[in-house]
This record gives sequence, C-alpha cells and structure tokens, in this order.
Amino acid sequence: MTAGRLARWALAAPLALALAAGAAGCGAGDPAAPSGDGATTLTVFAAASLTGTFTELGRAFEAAHPGTTVRFNFGSSATLAQQVVQGAPADVFAAASPATMKTVTDASPTAAPPVTFARNRLQIAVPADDPAGVDELADLADPKVKVALCAEQVPCGAAAAKVLDAAGLTVTPVTLEQDVKATLTKVELGEVDAALVYRTDVLAAAGRVRGIDFPGAGKAVNDYPVAALSSAAAPEAAGRFVDLVLSRQGRDVLTKAGFQVP
Repeated sequence: MTAGRLARWALAAPLALALAAGAAGCGAGDPAAPSGDGATTLTVFAAASLTGTFTELGRAFEAAHPGTTVRFNFGSSATLAQQVVQGAPADVFAAASPATMKTVTDASPTAAPPVTFARNRLQIAVPADDPAGVDELADLADPKVKVALCAEQVPCGAAAAKVLDAAGLTVTPVTLEQDVKATLTKVELGEVDAALVYRTDVLAAAGRVRGIDFPGAGKAVNDYPVAALSSAAAPEAAGRFVDLVLSRQGRDVLTKAGFQVP
C-alpha cells in the first residue's frame, strides 16, 4: 500500500523466543530415517505462519533422531532475519518471503542456496458470526469496518499492501500487528471486524473465524524459502531438517495445512 493509502505504524518490539523441545537425528537418504547421532541441539527460526507445520515436522524429526533437541523460534520473518544478522544462534531459517531471506543472505552466505518449499496467499478473516457483514475486499475500505493488518515491514503486511493497491482501495486499519498470528488473534477475540491473513492461518483457526477468498489474492502470493545457515552450530542436523522440509513427508504436512508446494 502506498504511503498515502495507509497510516505508517512502527513495528512492535521483536518477538520473544518461543521454544519447543524434542529429540531428533536424520539419515542421509530418508530425512525421517533414524540415525546414531549423539546429543545435539538444533535451533530453527521460522515464520509465525509455519508454527503448526514446523512443530509437527519437528516432532517427526525428533522421533526419528534420538539425542537431538529441536528448538523453535517462531515470529515475524523480518524480526527473525534481523536477529540472525545480529548474531542470534540459529541453524535453520525459514522465511515467509524471499525479501526477508535476502536480509540474511546479504549479511552471510547460507550453507546452500535457499530453496522455496511452500507458497501462501491471503484470505479475509472475519469472526464466525461476521457481525459487520464483510463479504468482499472492498468492504475493508468502509470506515465503519474495523480492520487489522500486519505491519508493512513483515511479509503478510507487504502482501496485504500489494493486493489493496492493486484493487485501488484505501484502508485505514485500527491496528497493525508484528506477525500474522497476532493479526488473526484480533479477529478471534472480536476486537476487529476483519483482517487480511494467510489462508493457512484461517484453516488452523477453523470454527473460530471464517475465511473469505477474493479475486486479487493471486496478485500477492508469498514464496517461503528455507536454508541451513553457514554459522550453524549443528550443520549436519540443519541440513537434515531442511531435507525433511523438502521431502514428500514435509510436502504432505504443508499441503494438509493449506500451503501450496512448488
């Protein structure tokens, strides 16, 4: 969205680390095959919209690789990228856009080139009872409709800006959030009438919100790249986790959650 169409809001403070522990190790041919690795800690930084899928893959990785602990930091891709650049310990980075991955690769080359493993698109999310009667994108421009968006600095916000600009709509949100999960929470709590979030997050919140497709969503499809970092403290485990994400098992988990896979 252009500067004239959307009030600029500052990003909230970076997300605190959200850690999930488990155990893992990975075979060379099959990413989920058991290996005899010793105790290892694998730290994965991933976009907030990957919380459900990566948690599931993390459990599978842990079960297949006794002795390896997987720790996740989920949050805004933009915030996570800055944390990596500033030296936060991470082995794998999975971003919700190539631009946020580029922030990391510009600062330091990854162990291997980033690979796009998933794609996501936006939906309008409304409360289950849709009290404002929102049924199309143009309704978000109604001043009486309270709208939440992701901040433009993060991938879901950049995508929202793009589709709104393409539709020629001026939308003034009542809040701009630092990641897609926080944006959707505003809808779940009934604090706003609608939000633009990823369709995967709408699916994950089934029953609490309703998703509305709109024709222009295809104009801002987000590609998700993943890479093992050259600074990884656990390089073998990092490579194996990336292999799992790219494997048939990984594709199945992502597809089930509503992601498109390349």
